[in-house]
Amino acid sequence: MAAGFLRELGAGAVEVRSAGSMPGDRINPVAVEAMREVGIDLTGQQPKVLTTDAVQASDVVITMGCGDACPYYPGKRYEDWVLDDPAGQGIEAVRPIRDAIRDRVAALLTSLGVEPTAMTTSVDRADGSFGGDPRR
Repeated sequence: MAAGFLRELGAGAVEVRSAGSMPGDRINPVAVEAMREVGIDLTGQQPKVLTTDAVQASDVVITMGCGDACPYYPGKRYEDWVLDDPAGQGIEAVRPIRDAIRDRVAALLTSLGVEPTAMTTSVDRADGSFGGDPRR
């Protein structure tokens, strides 16, 4: 989800690499559905293993609880985003995780000097929230 938001909100201003320390064989279908609600299509994406080359080539490394399993290189900027794991959860539980990721991605882009673009898709949901501007 973070990579999807980085691509969308970064509008090509940042290079996005997405990988995990123990990736599954497919992206969580509930996460795909949650992202589709806000106009981001993850269906063509495949989980990838985090490699030392990917970390070395990155300026900023965002982790989500991989701890010692993630390669570490001095001089890189690391952020560990503590979030609930969407695995095994329904759409109602995944939406707030998705929204928290969107907010963190927007803050990350701002910290890099990149103005997050406004998302053009809004989806009204039963809870009254919407998938709109990440700066809300």
